[in-house]
Amino acid sequence: MIECAHFEAGRCRSCSLIPVPRVEQVADKGAHVRTLLEPFGSPEWLEPFVGPEAGFRNKAKMVAGGTVDSPTLGILTPDGDGVDLRDCPLYTPRMHAALEVLAGFVTLARLVPYDLATRRGELKHVLVTEAPSGGLMVRFVLRSTEPVLRIRKHLATLLARLDEAGSTAEVVSVNLQPEHKAVLEGPDEVVLHGETLTMQVNEVGLHLRPQSFFQTNTEVAAGLYRAARDWVAEHAGDARRVWDLYCGVGGFALHLAAPGRRTTGVEVSAEAIVSARTTATELGLSGLEFVTADATTWALAQDDAPDLVVVNPPRRGIGADLAGWLERSGTPYVLYSSCNAQTLARDLAAMPSLRPVRAQLLDMFPQTGHYEALVLLVR
Repeated sequence: MIECAHFEAGRCRSCSLIPVPRVEQVADKGAHVRTLLEPFGSPEWLEPFVGPEAGFRNKAKMVAGGTVDSPTLGILTPDGDGVDLRDCPLYTPRMHAALEVLAGFVTLARLVPYDLATRRGELKHVLVTEAPSGGLMVRFVLRSTEPVLRIRKHLATLLARLDEAGSTAEVVSVNLQPEHKAVLEGPDEVVLHGETLTMQVNEVGLHLRPQSFFQTNTEVAAGLYRAARDWVAEHAGDARRVWDLYCGVGGFALHLAAPGRRTTGVEVSAEAIVSARTTATELGLSGLEFVTADATTWALAQDDAPDLVVVNPPRRGIGADLAGWLERSGTPYVLYSSCNAQTLARDLAAMPSLRPVRAQLLDMFPQTGHYEALVLLVR
């Protein structure tokens, strides 16, 4: 079990399963997903993929609180007071050091934390993504552009201090979120330094731009993509046309690229599609196409079905329209990566012709009840 002073003091209870031994956490998650999938067949269940129980998060989504001279980066209490979580054990020591630098930068650049009660202040969140190399993407979520000049003025100092702390800021940007509502970020991004953060996952250097989605746990994400590649090679190695729906920055599509195979990735985020194309070009991969579109709308507009469809939807699942299309399509293989087994089970019920033949739990989110499940469906 990990030790967390914030949990023990009752300041943060986000990791609700900290008192539960890791082996028990994984067993309970395994039992949960097996029960949900039991009505749909008897797939081969592989051993759960388990990464580290601490220091695994590559993203820090920190709410800014406190004052400009004594800022907090973490969460807010119900009363709106800041709880500082710079030393959260889910982050690496390198991330801890970077967050210390960023807290100091809040003071240096006079980025006044936003106050929910008075609706005053500018800095709402500090979002940090850490690559295995030590590279960072740092994003300041602001109410307006008012502090941008001050951030630019002190940017060289920030880059130097992060470097001294053992990290390299590959991207620094400002995200604008002017509205007073519980939304993490807004649609507009001002990039101040760099362009993309490279996340090395297996042999693929995935490029991340601001507003691009990537899995929270790099080691488990690498295991997820390896499993997809191996399962497809074993069960659907002859697939010549592949769709990767909800492709994000192209993790599945890039790992499944093969000579003679045409793979199309579809993602609603234009930034993520630019990232995927950049990685494909850098790796010199052919037969890959990435399209900016809603996955369901795009699929339903196609004239025919591919040999394999990969889906990696958000927690809401793929929904009735796409599940119904897959059921009618005749596509022989579907590889479903799910972060919510309840919506996975609902979607499987809408695709009775596609039966699970292999499944695996991946413990993407230790210390919580959440997990990733990978299921291979065969018609």
